[in-house]
Amino acid sequence: MKITKVEALEEKANQIRQDILQEIYYAKSGHPGGSLSCTDILTVLYFNEMNIEPSKPNDVSRDRLVLSKGHASAALYACLAERGYFLKDDLVTFRNINSPLQGHPDMNKVPGVDMTTGSLGQGLSVANGMAIASKMDSMGYRVYCLLGDGELQEGQVWEAAMTSSKYKLDNLCVIVDCNNLQLTGKTEEIKSLNAENIAKKFNSFGFNALIIDGHNIEQIMFALNKAEETKGKPTAIIAKTIKGKGVSFMEDNPAWHGKAVNDEEYQKAIEELNK
Repeated sequence: MKITKVEALEEKANQIRQDILQEIYYAKSGHPGGSLSCTDILTVLYFNEMNIEPSKPNDVSRDRLVLSKGHASAALYACLAERGYFLKDDLVTFRNINSPLQGHPDMNKVPGVDMTTGSLGQGLSVANGMAIASKMDSMGYRVYCLLGDGELQEGQVWEAAMTSSKYKLDNLCVIVDCNNLQLTGKTEEIKSLNAENIAKKFNSFGFNALIIDGHNIEQIMFALNKAEETKGKPTAIIAKTIKGKGVSFMEDNPAWHGKAVNDEEYQKAIEELNK
């Protein structure tokens, strides 16, 4: 099932945002800000770009996604449920102690999750291994790794980036959810990170770096196509996003990094998205 129309993908992303809020509302905990900022990216990946089949979640030839910013699991689960990997009714069990849908994704419990993540900075190392395996075994699958911009403060990311370049992993696409905020404030104030210098860093490490609007479906699709066309080096897509995108009182507000909505806030947020 591949959705090609931009308007249909926008509608799908809107539904997924509502599902994210539902998960966090019922759990009374979670990370709405960073989940909402990466929703459009994940929507394009799961409904337009990636070669996947929900009825065969362990197909060896499938494309892989490593959600390195694992605390945005609510967005991943909402996409997987909407794509048909498990029942959408299960989303209300998010973060319950006996639910497979834990605060950080577990590949041993949730169909469609390609890697257990949560400790920031480690995802690109794992994605490298997957991309190398694809080349060694001539499988042809692609690997996507979604990182947060605050996560780039982890040194392991740049050690892994050297490996990506060294092995010319052109079947690897790094996507940075560049929402300019992290737990304690603005990334630019904490470690001088912004889209432009992040792109320069990845270019200097041997990547083909692109800067896009991470909420523009057409730009996301274009950049992912460019990544596929690029040979001999990995691609890094620096997606400029807004933390809490789609909900007025959450947008660009670091207070919503890891805070659940109450009854009134949930109702207001859903009403905004329904408009």
